[in-house]
Amino acid sequence: MIPCNCVVQEGQIPDDTAAALRASISAFTERTFGAPAEFRWLTVPKRSGFTASAPSTSSVISLRAPRAVSPMEREPLLRELCGVWTEHTKCSLNELVGVISDPVAD
Repeated sequence: MIPCNCVVQEGQIPDDTAAALRASISAFTERTFGAPAEFRWLTVPKRSGFTASAPSTSSVISLRAPRAVSPMEREPLLRELCGVWTEHTKCSLNELVGVISDPVAD
């Protein structure tokens, strides 16, 4: 399983969109890393998240890769992952932080 943390604002993503988004992200991790995503989905209550002193519309998607990913490989993977998110949610790239981190050393 590929750990996947998602932070969204309450009411921003309808349940059916979230389900389709999870399926597409899991397909991405299976294709890219050979394993499905394991989700931790955090919903920030309305008016609890702010960006530039205004209620936030931003989201975060963070994956932990099972192997080191070179910068040359990471950039196109992040573009694809963020593309999956924006395609489903219709948010702009300015409203999204995408992360693919390397494994943590023991």
